Amino acid sequence: MDEREFLQGYDPAAYDRPSLTVDLVLFGISQGQPAVLLLRRDDHPFANHWALPGGFVAMDEGLEDAAQRVLADKARLQAAHVHLEQLYTFGAVDRDPRMRIISVAWLALLDDTAFASALAGNPALIPARVVLDGDHATVIDPDGAALPIAFDHAQIIALALTRLRGKLDYSDVGFALLPACFTLRELQHVHEAILGTPLNKPAFRRRMLDKGWLTPTGTREQGTSYRPAELYRVTNSV
Repeated sequence: MDEREFLQGYDPAAYDRPSLTVDLVLFGISQGQPAVLLLRRDDHPFANHWALPGGFVAMDEGLEDAAQRVLADKARLQAAHVHLEQLYTFGAVDRDPRMRIISVAWLALLDDTAFASALAGNPALIPARVVLDGDHATVIDPDGAALPIAFDHAQIIALALTRLRGKLDYSDVGFALLPACFTLRELQHVHEAILGTPLNKPAFRRRMLDKGWLTPTGTREQGTSYRPAELYRVTNSV
């Protein structure tokens, strides 16, 4: 029997086939705090709970294609303008009461412009502040109330922020939350928001400059009431 004959006689129904979804952690900095964008579920299961934007993966669709589709459909954003990376696969047997559903979570980092654009593009989205306690995330709405989170999405959010914290000091991932040109003050504010702790200003600036990640633009910020700070951009080789 050759492979063609084998495939002709193969029965895919002989094995269970779980459904596959993608869920997007749309992450940004809002009012100096780490924040995600959430949608309220109107239908069961978890009606009136808040969830990450997501969707089922089509049979003829790749995982990244599905993530990009959800990004466009539910946040009105194009992947070319967003840092998008695969986060983790969540496959607990009981994570969804409907049926066996495996979710591939993606982390999308939004600068202020993209964050505001997503909120304007889909008014159903809300910004929710993330408070991390160990491996547990509490998600707070704009009025300060803790939100009920659907499925295992609180776990996904917690892992996203933990992953981001771990990558800050050895990768350029944090720059995705900043505009193309930024001050060292703005860079420090992003790090402090993600880490959840204040940083020593001279030590932080020295460490960032010593890494060789930053290139001075030769210009300064404008429209400030104080001495304008120098603007930097990310070095291309990072």
